Amino acid sequence: MKYIKTFDNGLRLVVNKMDGFVSVSSGILVKTGSYNETAEENGLSHFIEHVMFKGTKRRTAFEISDHIDRIGAQINAFTSKEITCYYTKSTGEHLSESLDVLSDIFFNSEFDEKELEKEKGVIIEEINMSEDTPEELCLDLLAKSYYGDRGLGQTILGPTKNIKRFTRQDVLNYMNKYYTPDNVVIAIAGDVDIKEAENLVGELFADKFKKRKSAKQNKFKTSVIRNLYKSKRIEQSHIGFAMKGFAIDEKINDAFQIANTVLGGGMSSRLFQKIREELGLAYSVYSYSSQYKDNGVLEIYAGVNTEQRDLAVQAIVDEVKKFKKEGITEQEFLRGKEQLKSAFIMGRESTASQMMLYGKYLLYLNKEFDVSERLNLIENTTIDDVFDAISLSFDIENSSTATVGSRRSALKIN
Repeated sequence: MKYIKTFDNGLRLVVNKMDGFVSVSSGILVKTGSYNETAEENGLSHFIEHVMFKGTKRRTAFEISDHIDRIGAQINAFTSKEITCYYTKSTGEHLSESLDVLSDIFFNSEFDEKELEKEKGVIIEEINMSEDTPEELCLDLLAKSYYGDRGLGQTILGPTKNIKRFTRQDVLNYMNKYYTPDNVVIAIAGDVDIKEAENLVGELFADKFKKRKSAKQNKFKTSVIRNLYKSKRIEQSHIGFAMKGFAIDEKINDAFQIANTVLGGGMSSRLFQKIREELGLAYSVYSYSSQYKDNGVLEIYAGVNTEQRDLAVQAIVDEVKKFKKEGITEQEFLRGKEQLKSAFIMGRESTASQMMLYGKYLLYLNKEFDVSERLNLIENTTIDDVFDAISLSFDIENSSTATVGSRRSALKIN
């Protein structure tokens, strides 16, 4: 059973009561992330996510963790390009306590300067870890190559120089702009009584917000085509290609996802079979798509031997060209469609997945996610729809590229 409520101040609540479950996942979703940051703010959304857990007026940092552990629950948070999310997972009987802790960190965090300085060191080490993970570094560079220096092209972690200078006032100023009731969704899924959830969210969240509207979201130009490289003394070359994708609510998305699955979405995919199994040029090779509110991107990644980098690049280019020219077979279509459908169905077995699905949909599009409609869209997708999706994307000759490795040159596409 699904329930949506908009409180008088604009805060939205979505509840998915899942019969037969004993756990419940609760999340605070804030519509801001690295996409919404200026160059000077880049990394601030993620920084705030970290320092939210460093102590409140009621609890120390240890007491936040201890309280959650004592009720056998889990608490965590993440920052993405467009969303910052704080969430818990507990048994249904401990929903009120979990929400109380989430409310406490959200409204009562003190942001002590000493704690902020300590957390800067933690985040800088996270940045260092990312720099030492070539695959992650390559995909960050690929986003910059495709989207440019701002918006979706920025990293979530931000540059070290920004982290070092962020202050308590920076945190408060940013939260005043975007941590507003009209810019937040509370999502709850699992073993939950709808009326109880509404009352708890009203008391612990809706009544605590100050009456103000969110600042206007930043807008940045997208889709600039560039070829970037980063020199790094490592054994492999890590290569990436980025092409046009589709926004989160475009009807062509299901057909596009099926096409992506056939091209590079698993061990039976074209890229895996050609680049790894037949040619032996890569251990890891795959494609995936990212959907954002206003646009999307298709990305291909491979980690290859440096001496065979150009050979691998050409093999990938040839395979994608062939894919775009010839399309897919009926057997590939049916297999890809079944994979898409089963992934969606299996996601319904997780309260955390359902919490995020319904919460993001309401936050992005301000409407209820419809399971039946989604399954019907997948079922009614035809192979002709997939050919249409392929015709609109998979243009590797005009893709943005990125490479990380010891060779000091960008990729060349022939």
